[in-house]
Amino acid sequence: MTTTTTPTMKAIVQEGYGAPERVLKLEEVARPSVGDDDVLIRVRATSVNTPDWITVAGTPRLLRLKSGLRRPSNPVRGSDVAGIVEAVGRNVSDLQPGDEVFGSSWDDAITTETGTFAEFTVASASQLIKKPVRLTFEEAAASVMSGLTALIAMRDVGGVRPGTRVLINGASGGVGTFAVQIAKSLGAEVTGVCSTRNLELVRSLGADQVIDYTEQDFTRGKQRYDVVLDNVMNHPPSATARVLTPNGLLIPNSIGNSGGFFAGLPRMARAALMGWGSTEVKFVTCVVNHENLDALAALLESGDVRVVVEKVYELGETASAVGHMLGHHATGKVVVAVSARNYPADHELNNGNE
Repeated sequence: MTTTTTPTMKAIVQEGYGAPERVLKLEEVARPSVGDDDVLIRVRATSVNTPDWITVAGTPRLLRLKSGLRRPSNPVRGSDVAGIVEAVGRNVSDLQPGDEVFGSSWDDAITTETGTFAEFTVASASQLIKKPVRLTFEEAAASVMSGLTALIAMRDVGGVRPGTRVLINGASGGVGTFAVQIAKSLGAEVTGVCSTRNLELVRSLGADQVIDYTEQDFTRGKQRYDVVLDNVMNHPPSATARVLTPNGLLIPNSIGNSGGFFAGLPRMARAALMGWGSTEVKFVTCVVNHENLDALAALLESGDVRVVVEKVYELGETASAVGHMLGHHATGKVVVAVSARNYPADHELNNGNE
């Protein structure tokens, strides 16, 4: 009689809501299966995004109605991925084992156990392309959600073109560092808002003006902007809207960093309601497809856009990586590198026997 052993992998599993070091554990779990339209990827790198720390912290608590009341139904966080194709589904013809790819498992990660804080993940072939040769796996993984969000916000939602005056609040963060560069590549006049320690970084990314929020409140300034991308939402939307030109556009892109049942959702709701009045308000949705990934890859390969990575953690240190993001002062992206050598010798593998 032949017995079949289910392949396993190491992954970071979320056991509840709360502090990352308490609820995120390195465990041995079943390797995800590959559907007809899917690709199995040996993960080389991933990155931490806002949906990850929100789901780990469980705030705003209202969102637990969707993810799970006591713990998330999908226990493995992460969506950005860069790695090597291990296997492909029967309908996949544009990728094959051995290809180096990058993209996202975002759609799948909502409902299944295919997060990217793991040795292997599964993603739809429609959300993957071959990794640009000049990019490291860490750079590629760091570019996906933040880079695509910035690209769509500037190119599609904001309609940025030569001469557009753009203000980016949170210019030194994950989305912000991409947005500054992408807006400049589209010909915009860019103002970035950040803290003192990041002024030179934001200037180096191409910002024409930089505002130090510790010294100056941009909502009280005299300058007016055609597009404001607000990645922080640390001012009431009505105050931010004051710096818009008469036909200007506000793009809210944050729920803030407060806890509680609703957290920053009321502020986002107020921004949405403003859109029914005299202020134009639009939101940005990250759409992962070949067209957008190809456009992002072209910007990265050309050198017009570079990836800012503040720190690379190992898989066993993922809780620290998420905690870094929860501090709300990360510069650029926080990356998790995944390979056989990335497990600290002093990290106990949790097999559910604690």
